[in-house]
Amino acid sequence: MEEPPVREEEEEEDDERDETEDEERDEAGPEGALGKSPFQLTTEDVYDISYLLGRELMALGSDPRVTQLQFKVVRVLEMLEALVNEGSLALEELKMERDNLRKEVEGLRRQDPPTSGEVTLSPNKMVVDLTDPNRPRFTLQELRDVLQERNKLKSQLLVVQEELQCYKRFFFRSGKQT
Repeated sequence: MEEPPVREEEEEEDDERDETEDEERDEAGPEGALGKSPFQLTTEDVYDISYLLGRELMALGSDPRVTQLQFKVVRVLEMLEALVNEGSLALEELKMERDNLRKEVEGLRRQDPPTSGEVTLSPNKMVVDLTDPNRPRFTLQELRDVLQERNKLKSQLLVVQEELQCYKRFFFRSGKQT
């Protein structure tokens, strides 16, 4: 079964999506960063949030409690920036891996089709090494039949053993009475 070809348009769509996101961020301004999902934040969004918070803290005045709060806010923003950077790096690594895998798949598809001596395998077929001593030798149905016969014989054995016990009891009772 042949897989659908990898579309080159997908990469173009990814690039267009990135450009659209940049434009949306520019249009929304710094306030737009606060409306984003935490998983969509970029470093620029963290800077925008920092700008907004700094502006609001400046409006509060120079109260010592505001100054202490400002240091805490800066620390939290630094941690947020580190997390966003780490997430961005992971995303870039995944994109690179995806691109490498696409190239590998394309390369495998471009290889010459199998010659007449080679066998093409479908998902429902299995390759068996005839020299392997642990290779499967029976079909699943044959194994089921053997198990069914074994269970039947086992039940017959149990019946015969019970009968034997009955005869032994009878024999020993009648033998002791005489």
